[in-house]
Amino acid sequence: MKLHYLMLVIPLLFPSQIFGHELPDLGDISQATITPRQERQIGLQIMRQIRSDSSYLDDPEIADYLSRLGSRLIAASGSMGSDHSFNFFAMNDSTINAFALPGGFMGFNSGLIIAAQNESELAGVMAHEIAHVTQKHLARMLSGNQYFGMLTSIAALAIAILASRSNPQAGQAALVTAQAGAIQSQLNFTRKHEKEADRVGFNMLVKAGFDPHGMASFFGRMQHASRYYENGAPSYLRTHPITHERIADIQNRTREQGYRQVPDSIEFHLVRAKLRASQGNPVQTVNEFDARLQDRRFLNETAERFGLIHALLRAKRFERADKELHALYRAMQSDPSAESLKDHRLGKPVRVSGNYLQSGAMIETLAARVKLKNGQIDDALNLYQTALQTYPQYRALIYDYADALLKHGQAQAALDFIRSQSQFIQDDVRLYRLEAQCHAALGNAFSQHRAEAEALIREGKLRAAIEQLQIASRQKHQDFYQLSSLEARLRQVKEIAAEEEKNN
Repeated sequence: MKLHYLMLVIPLLFPSQIFGHELPDLGDISQATITPRQERQIGLQIMRQIRSDSSYLDDPEIADYLSRLGSRLIAASGSMGSDHSFNFFAMNDSTINAFALPGGFMGFNSGLIIAAQNESELAGVMAHEIAHVTQKHLARMLSGNQYFGMLTSIAALAIAILASRSNPQAGQAALVTAQAGAIQSQLNFTRKHEKEADRVGFNMLVKAGFDPHGMASFFGRMQHASRYYENGAPSYLRTHPITHERIADIQNRTREQGYRQVPDSIEFHLVRAKLRASQGNPVQTVNEFDARLQDRRFLNETAERFGLIHALLRAKRFERADKELHALYRAMQSDPSAESLKDHRLGKPVRVSGNYLQSGAMIETLAARVKLKNGQIDDALNLYQTALQTYPQYRALIYDYADALLKHGQAQAALDFIRSQSQFIQDDVRLYRLEAQCHAALGNAFSQHRAEAEALIREGKLRAAIEQLQIASRQKHQDFYQLSSLEARLRQVKEIAAEEEKNN
């Protein structure tokens, strides 16, 4: 799927126009009649198509970082623990864009994350998108009878996303058709929505401790860059029209706050380096990292070497990747942004402050992957075990360790580990899928199909889950209680699927 088709999600839901100078008064957000559950269901339907596409970036480390950044902003907004539910994810697309879906699903293109020159810029974009959700802009549009057609437009959007995967021209035509009626019915008030998102997002950014200049600097740079594009503005400007008035309004608010220097987290640099390492030809990408390191053209040496190792793994240069690990750890010793990691060594547990938990976990996960690629299985497993003592809830480590055990003939150990993790991590699709693989390796078809069904249920693929449960019911099982439990689950899923199909 070409993601620029998908990026029409934003103008479909939140098209922007030039706003005036007065602050908007959009009324009590509780007046929106569409329920959070209804919004969530709409978002889930669209997300099913997005997750099945190759451009969906199923990377727990990047998703964890975006979620941590988002949680910091949401906490500042005062919406934590409310009826809002948020899910942050990334798309492997070089265009500069971000989008919000109904139900709090928020996507960020790899191109946008890389284009952000500092963490406050990325946070500024994210705060704006979160504000659209917390202010219930979509719910307000759907609440009045005059916007009933939006439901049809959203359904058309989901169909168009699916169609564009196999026929881009047909998908684009469907999106244009779906978009036209929706935008026409919204032009009277979208200026207020966009203005409110700027105002609420700006306050969120300040309260969360980020540099408020980040929002204006990113928007301003995008607007300035648009004049150099022969084929139109960057995707972000096409979906988020930016005006001089809008930037001036944000700059005025920024001046009232005064200047503050806010250092970037090391996680921000690591995530950007990992994304850069995933772009383009692997060999060329390695050469680009080598050139920047040789000329010392980088913002953070630790992150640059981290990215180099990821690029080397893509290029299948595993031996050199192993050697570069030591250069990475030496760089960490002199990195002021990783002060609490200065005594860190490969595989040795070390006390670290909460601010650096993710950075240390990302580096240890990478190190273990390098060891696996070099056939150093025992070293890799020991590294995973030791790192999990320090970072017991880091999902990339959890997934990788279970997968490594499974792939190296320790299916029962992997299953035991997954079961221990499932006590603390609920409703995790990847853990259910790993559990299914463990049961398959152990020859337990009944439990294999049961676990696969649970993964599918959490992905919203109820008909496929029913099929897996029915296959499981025909397999050999241990006792009457197992079969009774499965039959009860099958009846429950069938009822949910029937109700969902009835509502659709």
